[in-house]
Amino acid sequence: MSKDDIVRIESVEEFLVHAMELEEASYEHYDELADTMEVHNNLQVAELFRKLANYSRLHAEEVHQRAANLDLPKITPWDFKWKCPSTPEAFCMDEADYMMSSAKAMEIALFNEIRGRDFYQQVADNSPSEAVKKLALEMVEEENWHVEMLREWQASMQDEQPQEDLDPPNMPE
Repeated sequence: MSKDDIVRIESVEEFLVHAMELEEASYEHYDELADTMEVHNNLQVAELFRKLANYSRLHAEEVHQRAANLDLPKITPWDFKWKCPSTPEAFCMDEADYMMSSAKAMEIALFNEIRGRDFYQQVADNSPSEAVKKLALEMVEEENWHVEMLREWQASMQDEQPQEDLDPPNMPE
């Protein structure tokens, strides 16, 4: 890991701003995917994304409660300390397909939850502040729970038959 790749957050306040942004973006992205899946009548995948959005929403509420009486810094979008173009738990909408299977949705969600966990672990590994390390490790534990839950769901999933697109896009021949 190069010096430029090290995630170094020095204050609890700065950490909480990062955690708020990450968790809020996470539930917004999951809600967006769930909405898309519902519009296309892919209800099983929509339900999975709704559950994940709810977990992220609860996580964001916990972060907001911790930050309630603190003077938080303002951080511009380009000054957040993650290497992704967006937050670690955000995903590329190009990966989403209205006909996607639950297995594909699970892969996307698992990838994002692992990136979120890894971000928090990097903060814990590199922060000079013991208070930040402690908070970051709590977030790692929470994200680990999400990762394990997704892996359990994945293992319990039965092979799905691909959905038939009853209303395919109009494409000139």
